[in-house]
Amino acid sequence: MPFTRSLFFALLFFVLLIGNGAAQTETRPLPTPESSAAGSKQTLQSLTAKIAERLARPEVRRGQIGVKITSLNTGQIIFQQNAEKYFMPASNMKNFTVSTALEKLTPDFRFVTSIFASTTPDGNGAVKGIRVFGRGDISISDAFNDGDKFKGLDKLADAIVAAGVKRIDGDIIGDETYFTGSPVSGSWEWDDLQFYYGAEVSALPLNDNAQSLSVIPGPVGYPCSVKFTPFNPIVRITNLCTTTAAGTPRTLRIDKKIDRNIVEITGELPAGNAGFSGFVSVSRPAELFVALLKQRLEAKGVAVTGQTRAVNTKTLVPTDMNTEIAKLESPPLSVIAARTMKPSQNMYTETLLWTLGENWRAKLPAQSSRDSAELGLEAVKAFMKEIGVADDAFIQHDGSGLSRHDLITPEAVVQLYTYMGKQSRFSQTWRDSLTIGGVDGTLRSRFTGTKAAGNVRGKTGTIDQVSALSGYVTTASGEQLVFSMVVNGVNETRTRTGLLDDIVVYLANFDGKVDQQ
Repeated sequence: MPFTRSLFFALLFFVLLIGNGAAQTETRPLPTPESSAAGSKQTLQSLTAKIAERLARPEVRRGQIGVKITSLNTGQIIFQQNAEKYFMPASNMKNFTVSTALEKLTPDFRFVTSIFASTTPDGNGAVKGIRVFGRGDISISDAFNDGDKFKGLDKLADAIVAAGVKRIDGDIIGDETYFTGSPVSGSWEWDDLQFYYGAEVSALPLNDNAQSLSVIPGPVGYPCSVKFTPFNPIVRITNLCTTTAAGTPRTLRIDKKIDRNIVEITGELPAGNAGFSGFVSVSRPAELFVALLKQRLEAKGVAVTGQTRAVNTKTLVPTDMNTEIAKLESPPLSVIAARTMKPSQNMYTETLLWTLGENWRAKLPAQSSRDSAELGLEAVKAFMKEIGVADDAFIQHDGSGLSRHDLITPEAVVQLYTYMGKQSRFSQTWRDSLTIGGVDGTLRSRFTGTKAAGNVRGKTGTIDQVSALSGYVTTASGEQLVFSMVVNGVNETRTRTGLLDDIVVYLANFDGKVDQQ
């Protein structure tokens, strides 16, 4: 066949068409800020841009947000926003109290409860009354005893029996004079005081100084069913709640009188409603402590002829009861610190603050008239100054953060976490006290299914309009970061925590390099 000009151009068009298709097949996308030919490594610039974009979302625009993120290894700043501004911390205040307790009391510290009498038991096992001298052992609690509300007291009763006591011919006196000061912070709001998170401090605490309360509907037209656990001989329940027909409004109200062991239950609860299940605080828990201790001793065969009472003034303490016949020691502070930080237990933290105060008092040149809490705040302030935190970088009114007057800066928290993570003698104990994302404590239901699960360790904080999260997280490239983030003035809790969690996940997913060698 003759090779014509038209055939030539037809063949040329076919070749060009094939070549163009091959070229399109081999085309690669241009590198983006988070990918490169070197293995899709993210850049620090892309990470900070992502964080900035998340902080600028419209749903948080009216709030105040403080953030500081650094490398634990080098201290290099990764990102910061309002890092030296004041923020209400909620339970992030616990970071300051518990870290000071670990450093100054040491992880081996144990609370001791002593039993004093005028003499050792006589040949018949009798003593003329006993004095139970408490020093704030918060482990006499169902939280440390597999949910058993009497096991902690039974351990103390067993120690008394083991000392040879078979009969107490006199009173059981609860001596809570080890601590001084008001049992609740003067900066707490009154409506917090009736529930477990506003429980008061005592040298003789029992079951977190709170009682389990359940209120459920009864038969229509009859009173609601109320259950108070365990049996409490000093708290009076007034049940004025009525069960109404299903579908009617729920008006149930629970009111625990301030500084009085009276709980009033009023309103209406419709049939089929879930009711209420929670914990209310106990005023003067030392009175409950000795009342139930008497019952436990009698159950073990110890006869008690006298009454029970609690004293919080040294002039009321019998001067002849100075012979220690038995004692009970708590688990070490390393255990207690975790039981404090992971569930964010307020009363435990306040007790640690007061214990720090009494430890601080012993170091002062003269007897101080300041109370346990005031001296505890001094001890925290001194430790923070020791590790380089500026005096004005935080303002502390209580140990736990329940006070709305507490203020912290993200900068101060990052300094604290950096010291505790790298320089502290008790770094591992500190890390072990922190809640773990997706695993336990207040973070157990957060970060599941992300690279932050089982990775991030830290401390949360939540009160009305406030969420905080500070801690450690390891990036996808194996570098450890320290962060502190606080959100104030955003109404929805999920909006606040969603912001914090998203940023932590960004950090956990980061596969680039932070520390430049």
